[in-house]
Amino acid sequence: MVIQRDLYLQKLIDRKQNGSIKVITGIRRCGKSYLLFKLYYDYLVQSGVPADHIIKIALDDEEHEELLQSKALGSYVRSLIVDDGEYYIFLDEVQFVQGFEKVLNGLNRNEQLDIYVTGSNSKFLSSDILTEFRGRGDEVRVYPLSFTEYVSAYEGSIDDAWRDYFTYGGLPLILSRKTDEQKANYLSNLFRKVYIDDIIERNNLRDDNVMESLVSILASSVGSLTNPLKLANTFASKGMGKVTDKTISSYINYLLDAFLIAKVERYDVKGKKYIASPFKYYFTDLGLRNARLNFRQQEENHIMENIIYNELLTRGFNVDVGVVERMEKDETNKRVLKRYEIDFVCNQGSQRYYIQSAFAMPDAEKMEQEQRSLKYTDDFFKKIIIVKDNIKPWHNESGILIVGIKDFLLHKNSLEM
Repeated sequence: MVIQRDLYLQKLIDRKQNGSIKVITGIRRCGKSYLLFKLYYDYLVQSGVPADHIIKIALDDEEHEELLQSKALGSYVRSLIVDDGEYYIFLDEVQFVQGFEKVLNGLNRNEQLDIYVTGSNSKFLSSDILTEFRGRGDEVRVYPLSFTEYVSAYEGSIDDAWRDYFTYGGLPLILSRKTDEQKANYLSNLFRKVYIDDIIERNNLRDDNVMESLVSILASSVGSLTNPLKLANTFASKGMGKVTDKTISSYINYLLDAFLIAKVERYDVKGKKYIASPFKYYFTDLGLRNARLNFRQQEENHIMENIIYNELLTRGFNVDVGVVERMEKDETNKRVLKRYEIDFVCNQGSQRYYIQSAFAMPDAEKMEQEQRSLKYTDDFFKKIIIVKDNIKPWHNESGILIVGIKDFLLHKNSLEM
């Protein structure tokens, strides 16, 4: 099965021979190695690069066990440079090499070499990894399959693909599992044996019960406003033991560093400032989130919101939760400050879009409720409401674009309809 990942392939092509170490990051099992060793390798060969000028080393393979010391790896790579031509160095699972930062910086001084590395444990995927390369790193963030990528390799209708996608997520190997049981078991085992164990081991956590419980709470409340203090109170109220908000904050950072979840801050649209707390958290892959809950909490509205968020990140947007403050009269005719939420404020360069995720809008009252915060921004940036229904995109009387979730996901220019 070949899954085309043209977006990421183009990012590597655009960074070819730019003098930096290309650092391919992302959650484990999202397809980083496949992107580099298959898709980009094929592109280079088809572009005329001699195959013997592409050095591919999988450092988690026992065949290369002797290369896990930085000096040995550096000497081995240099021994393969036999002429004055350009060489492409692909190092997979480079975090297994002791002192990999030093050897990469050393190799990068050779202008013949164009270096690409991937890693798939929390040590390598830490959000501050690029600092290890002293400003010479160029990150390419890879996400699980978008719905468009998923559909391109899915055997079945788009409607069936959607049901599978919001249930089992977008990790590429899901497409090779044929039954619901195989898919569920794959995700459940992966979550515990790969992601959680890796985070616990890296951070030397003594009591993994707190991490296990925290992940479950975040999975149950995806897209809800919360903060470490509120989460600590949840532990206490549910009889899960006393945990400080400081501990919760540290554990959340471990999950963020492993790219298992993402934190979204709130932005005051009119005041043009960020609001310190609370935040929203979304899962990088919905299949992992659903597996964590044993596929019990399948609230399609929350899952749809999470999928929209992930799609916006894939498209390169910076995404915040929007807040619009407005003075209004209450039932006693007293003027009070009210806050209205916009699900997503999306920025990319000079572009901005306001997006609401509305599972359904069966009547005018619901339409008014969903568009109220959008209308109160008092600016001219484009405003969009995404619904579940398969509808033809249209603009309502307020000039707001109404588009179905599948049209939004399957058309890369859907925000410009």
